[in-house]
Amino acid sequence: MKPRSEIDLLMTIAALPGEAVWRALVDLLDVSALSGSTAHMCPLEATIVVRGAVVSWRHPARRALQLDEWLSHDLRAGIVEPPCVGHDLAILLTKIRRHDVALLGSRAAARFESVPRAFVAALPATVAQWHAERDWRGDEYDVVLAHTRIQ
Repeated sequence: MKPRSEIDLLMTIAALPGEAVWRALVDLLDVSALSGSTAHMCPLEATIVVRGAVVSWRHPARRALQLDEWLSHDLRAGIVEPPCVGHDLAILLTKIRRHDVALLGSRAAARFESVPRAFVAALPATVAQWHAERDWRGDEYDVVLAHTRIQ
């Protein structure tokens, strides 16, 4: 892995879990480093989707939970965003169908449908979340990374 790399996980679940499972998922942040803080650990980003929310495909899709260092303070305090639209899920699923490593279960290409039309529709919605400087200030690295993923 390159410096400043993070580990990106996509987790697929059958249904929204109860509080104990949410807590266990949030505990994954304990093995995540802050970006650039250590050479021995990497930041962890996990996107969790309910399979029925992305198969059969519809745009925009909904994600169940997002784990990331920028959310860690709220998540550890028990502030968990409810399932919401994930404008970048079409991009993520398109990329993961092409380049995945399955840690458990079948490969992504077998689990998720192709999303070519939605992929194109997701591009402007993903970029649109950064309207003003306050939307991206301090997060420039991740904004550039998101634009790179679009390519």
